[in-house]
Amino acid sequence: MIVERPALERRILASCQAGRIPVLLGGCTSGRTSTLLRLWTLQGRARAQYLDVTAAATTPERCLASVLSVNPFHLSGEIVVTTTRAAFEGFLRYFDLARAGDGAPGTFLLDEFLDLRTFESFPGLRHVQREFIAHLASSPATFILASRFTARTHRLLRDAPARFEVMHIPPLDSAEVQALAMMVDDHRRPWMSDLAPGAAALAGGRAGTVALLLHGMTSLGAVSDPVGAMAALFAPDGTLTARCRESYEGRLQRARGYGALKAILGILAATEPLNLTEIAQQLGRTPGSTKDYLSWLEDVDLVTSQGKRYAFEDPLLRVYVRLYGRPVPPTDDDVVREVGAYAKERLPTARALASLAAAPPEAPTAPETARSGIIEID
Repeated sequence: MIVERPALERRILASCQAGRIPVLLGGCTSGRTSTLLRLWTLQGRARAQYLDVTAAATTPERCLASVLSVNPFHLSGEIVVTTTRAAFEGFLRYFDLARAGDGAPGTFLLDEFLDLRTFESFPGLRHVQREFIAHLASSPATFILASRFTARTHRLLRDAPARFEVMHIPPLDSAEVQALAMMVDDHRRPWMSDLAPGAAALAGGRAGTVALLLHGMTSLGAVSDPVGAMAALFAPDGTLTARCRESYEGRLQRARGYGALKAILGILAATEPLNLTEIAQQLGRTPGSTKDYLSWLEDVDLVTSQGKRYAFEDPLLRVYVRLYGRPVPPTDDDVVREVGAYAKERLPTARALASLAAAPPEAPTAPETARSGIIEID
């Protein structure tokens, strides 16, 4: 589902019109890709090209070939490839040569652009990311970039030209939450609008997670509170479990020290926040090596530090590790307990925490019934 974010879209387009390069940053399920795909449609597919850099970044030669194979533009010059280095330079030159039907420079929406780092394992391409940023700063084309890696992007752009404008994707506002609820439900359940804010609170306003919860509430076939829907989605075969697993593994695979990092996340899943000394003692490593591990976790935005105390960046990943960071799958009772504890900290009233032990009413008659609806996890 493509979530519409009108205010964010207007801000991005205004940045482009001012000659800047917006860089969208947001965690998993924050809506980065949906926003790029919406903008691709708004810009017109004959004038713009969306590129999934993660999928395209194999070898420089194959990357260039795959991008050219879906090229919607007229090229104002030739691209000659004789070496691996020439292929990367051809990839950059492609942006400069691309012209729409009216002769205007092309617009490129580059999703997860940091994955161009893959090329740095090839000879003569040690500083691909820096070269890429320098080239875009002087290119006549229009660019919109996006990444899930906030810390790495800030470090890359620290000394970049002023043309780049970092935008952190905001949580859904109340109007966007209601619009999404109506889109998911197709106006069939009048109680959905009343429960949508609770789903947004549990999801931290992340568009993708809000959509998952709203879909979960409608798919249960009777009145369901957001907490019950989240519990169902955190089952071993649940969609939210799969999303969290993808985020957890995807970030760890891009960091150093895989095994030790998993151990630290397990420690923080049990108790957070903790300081360096407390983590080092539980890990059984020196403070120096533990500090390195923590910096690698911060580098991929898995943990954050405030006042020298460390905690999960994404609280939903903490729920995931508590449930699945052990050698046996969780029981239904485990899921209900962990989701209930998570929800208790985030929903504004205790009333929103309906018990998960009783079955829901068969047919809702009013929003009040919807608010007290509960489900049983089989």
